[in-house]
Amino acid sequence: MRIAMLARNSSLYSHQRLKEAAVARGHELDIINTLRCYMNIASRRPEVFHNGEKLTGYDAVIPRIGSSITYYGLAVLRQFEMMGVYPLNESVAIGRSRDKLRSMQLMARDGIGLPVTTFAHDPRQTEEVLRLAGGAPLVIKLLEGTQGIGVVLADSNRSAKSVIEAFRGAGVNILVQEFIKEAGGTDIRAIVIGGKVVAAMERTGAEGDFRSNLHRGGSAKRVKITPEEKSTAIRAAKSMGLNVCGVDMLRSNHGAVVMEVNSSPGLEGVETATGLDIAGKIIEFMEKHHKPWATKTKGKG
Repeated sequence: MRIAMLARNSSLYSHQRLKEAAVARGHELDIINTLRCYMNIASRRPEVFHNGEKLTGYDAVIPRIGSSITYYGLAVLRQFEMMGVYPLNESVAIGRSRDKLRSMQLMARDGIGLPVTTFAHDPRQTEEVLRLAGGAPLVIKLLEGTQGIGVVLADSNRSAKSVIEAFRGAGVNILVQEFIKEAGGTDIRAIVIGGKVVAAMERTGAEGDFRSNLHRGGSAKRVKITPEEKSTAIRAAKSMGLNVCGVDMLRSNHGAVVMEVNSSPGLEGVETATGLDIAGKIIEFMEKHHKPWATKTKGKG
């Protein structure tokens, strides 16, 4: 295969591991800076250029699109799809997972365990939002936040109201969720590839931090998850339509609840914690499934 990887930072662990795994299996992989791509959107002749060179001859594309460039990154990925190139994850599926509210609505429709979540626009509805979420302590999240940024724990209804009003005053959209106290500051990330959980790790937040993100000083270890947790992760990936993803779950008193589905999960933490070759498993999946015009949308958007 000749593979294009859309990524801004070629030196990141995940990107280097994917390239190493592809080369080790006899493939060619080019890391292409997403923001340096531009497109010719012409009738029956879609083209993508990178630094003045037309990109042709690729069999597959791996999107590693940062959340800050989601809109432009998905436009570039769609152009590859219009050219018949097989995407590891489709643009539509990534778009679903990046929209926290939409992803929650889709998983709720499919009966997947979630924390009680509320969303409203009018500041006058704050009291009702707090009541529906079950009251403090509550977690308040920016819809656009990543890696634990824009996530606040409010330990009283009064502080929750102040945080909500502050965010509303800044004109940003937020979700209000119940706080799963029994999780004890830990969560589970399950890596799903092709409808199977291939690895799982338990992440614990830094001392005094309820967020378990490794980017924020958390730690990780290999963990054996239950059949229910495996099923929840697989169903969450299916709801999003993602071939490869990381599903973040908490262990609550009423079972596994999904916090987020990540379409570009980092590989360093899970490979270090489990000792597994996740990059190799991703390339192996692509070997088995890539073919021209393989997107569910058949190149029609």
